[in-house]
Amino acid sequence: MTVGNGGSAARRKTVKCLVWDLDNTLWQGILLENDEVRPVPEAVAAIRELDRRGIVHSIASRNDPEAALAKLREFGLEDYFLCPRIGWNAKSVSLKAIAEDLNIGIDALAFVDDQPFEREEVAFALPEVRCLDATEIATLTERAEFTPDFVTDDSRNRRLMYRADRERKTAEADFTGAQEAFLESLNMRFAITEATEDDLRRAEELTLRTNQLNTTGYTYSYEELDAFRTSDRHLLLTAALEDRYGPYGTIGLALVEKAEETWTIKLLLMSCRVMSRGVGTIMINHIKRLARAARVRLLAEFVQTGRNRAMLVTYRFNRFSEAERRDDLVVFEADLSGIPSDPPYVTVTAPAYHARQHTRRS
Repeated sequence: MTVGNGGSAARRKTVKCLVWDLDNTLWQGILLENDEVRPVPEAVAAIRELDRRGIVHSIASRNDPEAALAKLREFGLEDYFLCPRIGWNAKSVSLKAIAEDLNIGIDALAFVDDQPFEREEVAFALPEVRCLDATEIATLTERAEFTPDFVTDDSRNRRLMYRADRERKTAEADFTGAQEAFLESLNMRFAITEATEDDLRRAEELTLRTNQLNTTGYTYSYEELDAFRTSDRHLLLTAALEDRYGPYGTIGLALVEKAEETWTIKLLLMSCRVMSRGVGTIMINHIKRLARAARVRLLAEFVQTGRNRAMLVTYRFNRFSEAERRDDLVVFEADLSGIPSDPPYVTVTAPAYHARQHTRRS
């Protein structure tokens, strides 16, 4: 079996964050004119259901921040909203800030507002954002862009993981020592495992959701990933991370195609949520060690997607040199001598090379 470019590459893109206006959208009425606003039942139902699906929520509203947050707290809704922007900025400015805070692309946002002017302002400044009229709230959960193909444990816990990450960032901002000392204080545990059947839904989700830290942009379906998992000529690895604040969930995926004398990394990706944790090279170094133990050359494919330059830099930083170029595809070869140790502030568990893996005959 050979690995192509993924049969699911053309799938629709699921929204990662839905940003809400408040007045006459999330609630009925204008808060600054009348404190007796009431939440729109269909909006509340949509917020809860989309949250269950792993789609997070935020707010872009022209309002008094304290009064608006107090009202959300009164309705029992405050905890659903990440990085709310409540004030007097243009809505497009607020949406851009939300995307930056969540470390997601602008094109992963949707925005719902009752005012045509606000939607048009966002659409002009940020054409990648899906803009929705408040009259469409009742049908949000039926729309394709809000309906992921499956819901994983990581999906259901996504909002909580974002909140834990904000706690980490606050702790980091308050930390007065060296960066490595802060990372050591997190007590990070990084686990690499060969994918099991239970991992495949999350693995598929990662290929669909991860854009910036993705070496090729290939996407694979559950069925394709399951075939790789059970193939003697492929190695499918997942990586999970946790620390003293809780789990990050499954944050990494690697697909390696094994030939007689060479192994090729067809896909390597990491969640953007761990970019600042200094763990990006752990998976690469593990694959290098496996290839060295199998006495094979290690190649890696890279396809420029417009958003994944960081992964090109990662390969070059980790002593991969260009071996071949075919149109948009670059093939690198790894230097397997002098593989560095994993960061001392991370406890790493990973499977050793074993006989089931395909090796070169000597």
